[in-house]
Amino acid sequence: MRREKLTFKSLDNNDIFKLINATREGVDYDTFDRLSGSFPLSSADWSRILNVSERTIQRYKREKKKFDSIHTERLLLIMLLFNKGTEVFGNTTNFISWINSKNISLGGIAPISLLDNSFGINMVKDELVKIEHGILS
Repeated sequence: MRREKLTFKSLDNNDIFKLINATREGVDYDTFDRLSGSFPLSSADWSRILNVSERTIQRYKREKKKFDSIHTERLLLIMLLFNKGTEVFGNTTNFISWINSKNISLGGIAPISLLDNSFGINMVKDELVKIEHGILS
């Protein structure tokens, strides 16, 4: 069976089994680099979001090692969120500006600061859905 290459554009909730399998297998550094390169976040941001040190990320690159399933799952959740944000805001630039700006409905903090755990990711996703439907807090 030929595996489809995981790409930024291929990430959506419609093919949940593809996401489950990718999480179980882990993504390699090249896939991480390709996916994360779609959004202008620093390596420090990715390190914090994935709960892994920058040195560990560099080691994955050097050793051509796959990310653990927990880190892969977080990466995929973030990519799904970023896809949604880009859709809601019309482009990546506007979305990145929004996630880096303080948000009153999220307690006056920037959404990016919530992306290091699944509860925060869900809060940000819920906020995007509200914006999409014109519900402003």
